[in-house]
Amino acid sequence: MAIATLNSKLSIVRPTGQVNASNAVELDRQLKSAILSERYSTVLVDMQQVETLDSAGLGVLVSALRLAQQRNQRFSICGVGDSVRMIFELTQLDQAMEIFESYDAFLATLATQEDSPRRTMAYA
Repeated sequence: MAIATLNSKLSIVRPTGQVNASNAVELDRQLKSAILSERYSTVLVDMQQVETLDSAGLGVLVSALRLAQQRNQRFSICGVGDSVRMIFELTQLDQAMEIFESYDAFLATLATQEDSPRRTMAYA
């Protein structure tokens, strides 16, 4: 797993492989670090390299979403593969989380936001 910073407003967390009970603590640590940092208004989880996601990994994402909401930060996910997307759909978390097809689709929303007043994200 890696954390990258695109600019002073965006932190990107890129988990890889299997996100499960054996590494969920590390993902949680990285997400909390990005969210609690005063530097970022947006945290993106790029899941392009994630093969599987279990309940521990899903719990970490939900926890991070809640923390970001409490801090009025944008929390988004992109690059979700079919098997992981199915998990989001079965748990109906695809309705609660902002999920983009790709990194480029997410970046397009940033360009749109910079051209218009900042919108407030609402999650169920």
